[in-house]
Amino acid sequence: MDSAQSKFLVTGLGGNNGRRVIHDQITATTDSAGLPREFRLLFAAVGGSDLGTQVTFIALPLTAVLVLHAGPAQVGAIGALSAVAFLVVGLPVGAWVDRLPRRAVMIIADLVRAVLFGSIPIAWLLGALTMPQLYVVALLGGIATVFSEVAAQSLLPVVVGRAQLVRANARLTGMRGVNQIVGRSIGGLLVSVLTAPITIAVDAISYACSAILLGRIRAVPPTATRRSSRVWMDVREGLRHVLGNQLLRPLALDGALTNFATTLTLTVLPLVFIRELRLSEWVLGLFLAIGGCGSLVGATGARALGERFGHGRVLWMTGAAAGCAGCFVPLLGGGSWLWLAAAAWLSITIKFGIGNVLAVSLRQSVTPDHLMGRMNATFRFLLTGAVAVASVLAGVLGELASLHAVLLISAATLAASWLVVFRSPLRYLRKLPREDAEAATKPQAR
Repeated sequence: MDSAQSKFLVTGLGGNNGRRVIHDQITATTDSAGLPREFRLLFAAVGGSDLGTQVTFIALPLTAVLVLHAGPAQVGAIGALSAVAFLVVGLPVGAWVDRLPRRAVMIIADLVRAVLFGSIPIAWLLGALTMPQLYVVALLGGIATVFSEVAAQSLLPVVVGRAQLVRANARLTGMRGVNQIVGRSIGGLLVSVLTAPITIAVDAISYACSAILLGRIRAVPPTATRRSSRVWMDVREGLRHVLGNQLLRPLALDGALTNFATTLTLTVLPLVFIRELRLSEWVLGLFLAIGGCGSLVGATGARALGERFGHGRVLWMTGAAAGCAGCFVPLLGGGSWLWLAAAAWLSITIKFGIGNVLAVSLRQSVTPDHLMGRMNATFRFLLTGAVAVASVLAGVLGELASLHAVLLISAATLAASWLVVFRSPLRYLRKLPREDAEAATKPQAR
């Protein structure tokens, strides 16, 4: 790391002096692609941990199904516990992240997750693995993820500058798409070869490596910013910023509905593939990896599409296309029906890739630095809260009705979610707002 890199600020700074320093450092460390060199460390850290997470996305529910013979309700409970942390601590985490060094928060979260997920293969080798342990790991790992994701999204605008948000988010989303392709494919294969608990060890190692990479980023103490003396007053300020803004409010609602719909499907897919269709684990991994292809394609084309057709138009049009494609996922079956459902899933995830670039960049663009953590926490609270609710509902409906009924409800929800963006001012938004983000803190009329 050269001297310019060692001086780069990676924690949130407030006030005009802080922003001037950030701008100077970004200018001093940008590479030929226009992004800061320090972004490479952040990119590698997030990418490494995300790769392990994609492996565990397959391995954790399969550990429950194959090793502990879990049913739909138990598999749904694991998914719900992973997400419920955002409901329990999601909002105050945003206020805490705005008060703490964001890089340090990410490092601690990675180390905690490395220990938690590393305990699963150890317990299995000792013959002591139980469903309660999986529940505890899912819950505590979810809490650590709350801190990590909120801190990472809040750190990015400081690292790259607001003018480069679309480009940086496109790279991060594209990386996640590649990880979904590689991680979920490898996850299914490793489960077949090594067993599910041992496969989870890959995730634990990835978190440890991420912490090492983040530790190489040299931090400068942040400039003090004026904050409320009470955390819950700060939380309310973050809520007002999101729910009172006519651009952020529809993004939050659309994201929650979309997460709700896709989580219903993802929760029951392991049971559909393994128990109903009698397919092997690697086929499930391949199906989910197709989603990574869609996310990668969407992220790659998002910037060009936004510039050509307008950010708002692209958001609602891709949402409408995904809603139509979602109607084919409940047709999942053997033979050609499997490939039809896979093509539909590919179309849905293209929408995710585009949204993760354009919508996230829009959120960051209209939010001032001192509210960044609370804005991201509010979104994660709403979006991941929808995941928790959907995970529980999928398990209950899977037990009381059928797995097919869960897929039908998912398709219906996805088919309607895009209307939220279509009927909002986002429909007419062509470019990301370039005004002073401080103006975005003022609530706007409905």
